[in-house]
Amino acid sequence: MERQQSRSDRLIYQFDAVLRTLMPHAASSQRISPAEGVAEGTLDDQERRHAAGLMRINHTGEVCAQALYQGQGVTAKLPHVRHQMEQSAQEEIDHLAWCDERLAQLQSRTSYLNPLFYAASFGIGAATGAVSDRISLGLVAATEEQVGKHLDSHQQSLPSGDKRSRAILRQMAIDEAHHAQLALEAGGVRFPAPVKWGMRLASKVMTKSVYHI
Repeated sequence: MERQQSRSDRLIYQFDAVLRTLMPHAASSQRISPAEGVAEGTLDDQERRHAAGLMRINHTGEVCAQALYQGQGVTAKLPHVRHQMEQSAQEEIDHLAWCDERLAQLQSRTSYLNPLFYAASFGIGAATGAVSDRISLGLVAATEEQVGKHLDSHQQSLPSGDKRSRAILRQMAIDEAHHAQLALEAGGVRFPAPVKWGMRLASKVMTKSVYHI
């Protein structure tokens, strides 16, 4: 029988999750990167910088996803919802590690703004979890929908020779769509169009800044 986690246990878990999310190369994936075995294409300096900018955006998106799930897990009311948040966050660590590894291969780095976006996303996740599990799950579904659109756009925008980054984004898109479906099936509400528009606007702020910083 599993030992029930104490408050101290959960605080230690959260602190460990923060470190694994924000420290470069700290996250380790449970699955092999989709880029494994894919030949590295020839990229000139401009193409490499562009690919790195896109992968930096996707890495920060995964930082935000981690923070969102962790914040929701803290305030979720139903145990099965809390467990789902933690499980989804664990699966998203694969994406975080894949993007981090790909950035290193592109001779680039993660965003300096990650701590700021982590704090904001954690606060949003905790707040929605405190309001309602259905709202919290609905936020997951809406967020994953936005992420899926970004991933599709980035696959089109990547240099033609960057097949390794494209393989990573392709698998991430499959996983994100699955997470969105799970959130809706668990009782998440479908957000109205105006709310989704506001989320897209906030997303644009993140992508424009992180591409360079």
